[in-house]
Amino acid sequence: MSLRKLIRGADAGTRRTFLSGMAQSMLGVGAAATFGPGLVANTLGQDPKTQAGQKPIVLGPATAKHVIYLFMAGGMSHIDMFDPKPGAKTQGPNVPIATSADGIMLGQYLPKLAKHMHKACVINSMSSTQGAHAQAQYLMRTSYELRGTIQHPSTGAWCHRMAGRHNKTLPGHVIVGGGADTPGAGFFPAEYTPVPIGDPDDGLKNASRPSGVSEGRFNKRLKMLKNLDTEFGEKHKQISVNSYSQAYLDAVKLMRSADLTAFDIDQEPASVRAAYGSSKFGSGCLLARRLVEHGVRYVEVMRGGWDTHSENFDRLETLTPSIDQGLSALLADLEARGLLEDTMVVLTSEFGRTPDIDEDNGRNHYPKAFSAFMAGGGVQGGTRYGKTDKEGREVIADPMSIPDLNATIAYACGVPTDHVLTSPSGRPFKVGDKGMPVTEIFGA
Repeated sequence: MSLRKLIRGADAGTRRTFLSGMAQSMLGVGAAATFGPGLVANTLGQDPKTQAGQKPIVLGPATAKHVIYLFMAGGMSHIDMFDPKPGAKTQGPNVPIATSADGIMLGQYLPKLAKHMHKACVINSMSSTQGAHAQAQYLMRTSYELRGTIQHPSTGAWCHRMAGRHNKTLPGHVIVGGGADTPGAGFFPAEYTPVPIGDPDDGLKNASRPSGVSEGRFNKRLKMLKNLDTEFGEKHKQISVNSYSQAYLDAVKLMRSADLTAFDIDQEPASVRAAYGSSKFGSGCLLARRLVEHGVRYVEVMRGGWDTHSENFDRLETLTPSIDQGLSALLADLEARGLLEDTMVVLTSEFGRTPDIDEDNGRNHYPKAFSAFMAGGGVQGGTRYGKTDKEGREVIADPMSIPDLNATIAYACGVPTDHVLTSPSGRPFKVGDKGMPVTEIFGA
């Protein structure tokens, strides 16, 4: 049987597997793997600009062209970081410190960030309905509860799809340090799958032609792949087929982009590398700055280890220095380059930790009240939104839900938060679900 007949006779799943292997072994398109063939199965039925019976999307004015989203997986203690309670028993041995913003204090673990708080807004009234890690992290990143029947797009995927790319040859969404279970495109087409970077010091791997494959030979193989795609696409007129082909085209454009150096932090001077520190989180923040500087819309940097059930204060001594240095350097660097004004920096976690300190000197899961941090992208600096009681147990002013936070991020990016997209099963979804943007945190 000829290769052409074999491909024509294959079902969609078999063909995806075949093309994935062929693209890597024949074409050398290692970067294509980052677009995830397994994600094609959950594609969206309509394009947002061409849904039947609907007018094209008109985006509102955006204050943030880019988002750098820093996620502290495990549950960061709000009382020890962004919502200290001086004099309260719940504060423990952590001594709050003053900051560059009047009336705003931080935990003692953030002395460098304290000098930048006039640029930021602290949200002290976050709350979640989920107290288990997997469910809470999924809710934080998608605004929807974890279900076995559907994969919801992350907020980054929504911003990528609805607001588009700034740089057509670079991905619109990148995740640094995320695991295989990190929510991404969900039921959106494969072209909106975030590009994963495992180690920021290594950059984007397998993004060039393998040795021994000339440009002419590479182009010949691309033409062969296009012919196979065209024939199969005519037989199976599905969004998923076209989306998968587009994902490979995006991978090839990325390989040939002059901006591919954006992924290489070794291009930075030693002084800049030193400012961010030697930690993986610091390198991730530096990579995020390089990516937004080259036009990537949404970059996420993940940092785990915050599940401090025991020895909370000793653990924070180890966890926080890299966050303090990396985030402080990021804010200073963005401001110096004129990027902070249109780049929103968000730092959050899936929930907080208990005000009560247990016998092991630890704090347990606490979704009832926690904090988030926002700076740049139109956010009014030197401000606080929301409030918890004197022990950090209850939100007592201006509550903000997780969907509200995600809707606020989308709003800053110019995404219409009331626009409905439907899943392949015909169910309606919105960015931020039922959340409402909190516009008070933005400057006039």
